[in-house]
Amino acid sequence: MIGKLTGSLLEKNPPQVLVDCHGVGYEVQVPMSTFYNLPALGEQVSLLTHFIVREDAQLLYGFATAQERQTFRELIKVSGIGPRMALSLLSGMTIEDLVQAIALQEVGRLVKVPGIGKKTAERLLLELKGKLGDAVVGTAAAQVQNDAQSDILQALLALGYSDKEAAASLKALPADVGVSEGIKLALKALAK
Repeated sequence: MIGKLTGSLLEKNPPQVLVDCHGVGYEVQVPMSTFYNLPALGEQVSLLTHFIVREDAQLLYGFATAQERQTFRELIKVSGIGPRMALSLLSGMTIEDLVQAIALQEVGRLVKVPGIGKKTAERLLLELKGKLGDAVVGTAAAQVQNDAQSDILQALLALGYSDKEAAASLKALPADVGVSEGIKLALKALAK
């Protein structure tokens, strides 16, 4: 029903903002990724929205990009994942990290987000496998090009390297590298 809001930003109280659209103030819940990129108070803001009507409330969720909104919509389709938990996921990790965690079936990365337990993370991985990568074009799912790269990434994570370090070393590898050679090259790159 309400797909987009454009107006003056009146208040910023994480995770809620108040947007004045021609004299009508809309309270909008936003993920922290959107919140951090908002302009100063009084300036114009434009948010893509998702409107939810419940028996006891009418809630408006806002997003800076179409990718965020589409990811939110996919997340709330999962049983047991409500809008608050979906916002928490989008606030706790980037869309690229989320897509990569789902593509690689990494429960550990999802349980780091507050409010996400092991069972919920496993349900997310099961129900979103193959869906989120298609919904979010041009993200980390495209980076994991083959099983060899996936295995190299898993090995680096198992050795204690952070997600960012492992992903950065993976990008430097040739596309057709094998698993054992790729691990050796990645470790050499990380040792520098």
